[in-house]
Amino acid sequence: MPVTLPRPIYKPTQSLVPGICHTPPAGQAAWYPPVMAGADTLGAKVARAETILQALVLMQRLTPDAYTTYLKDFYSHGLEKFEAHWRYADIVTVLLCLSEALQPRNYLEVGVRRGRSAAAVAVKAPRCTMALFDMWQTNYAGMENPGAEFVKSELRSIGYQGQAAFIDGNSHETLPAFFAQNPDMMFDIITVDGDHSELGAAQDICDVLPRLAIGGALVFDDIAHPFHPELNGVWKTLVESDDRFSTFSYREAGYGVGFAIRKH
Repeated sequence: MPVTLPRPIYKPTQSLVPGICHTPPAGQAAWYPPVMAGADTLGAKVARAETILQALVLMQRLTPDAYTTYLKDFYSHGLEKFEAHWRYADIVTVLLCLSEALQPRNYLEVGVRRGRSAAAVAVKAPRCTMALFDMWQTNYAGMENPGAEFVKSELRSIGYQGQAAFIDGNSHETLPAFFAQNPDMMFDIITVDGDHSELGAAQDICDVLPRLAIGGALVFDDIAHPFHPELNGVWKTLVESDDRFSTFSYREAGYGVGFAIRKH
């Protein structure tokens, strides 16, 4: 039987991301919604060779493991073979681009592991406040999962100067508890890359989407992962089909990635 997915519960918000929102001068009418650029504009920048090169440079600055070593080779080979014509995107290129454009004041991430995604935000927005959620599962996806102290060190090594809170445990428990303790907190960028089960991923998205500011970006990884085809359905059902968002999806190579800009 088809799985019935949960749905986000939205409340009205006046929280805006200044980086891509227009606020008219006092006394002038706001004829349009405030968001000036959406997924089409930002997606064109995500998949450029220049952004891929920035991702390569960032991977070279982080402590290597088997996956980042593979990524460096993958980026280098693609840039060498296709040069400026290469159109490739992953969670790192997406977060580099979004963080540069939005200049997030605060960032939330579900699924941290070694801090690669958080580093992509930190290198573009070094004073951004971060809320980082992870279970720190041993041998996650067949790779070492060294914990929060390692991630703190990685962030410091690339010049991060903000405050990062690490929230340990199952996101289906820690996210509701965090939001209950911070009822008015909104975020400029949110990444969901944690529970890869269909219902689990959907629940994470439903928990965080109402806390995304107008003009903010949700990033959702692995929408073309061959072992998790259900994630693409979650993305389409909860985000792509919702008129609150403009969306970008990349499924051409790698494991795929999507992001959405909240319009209202």
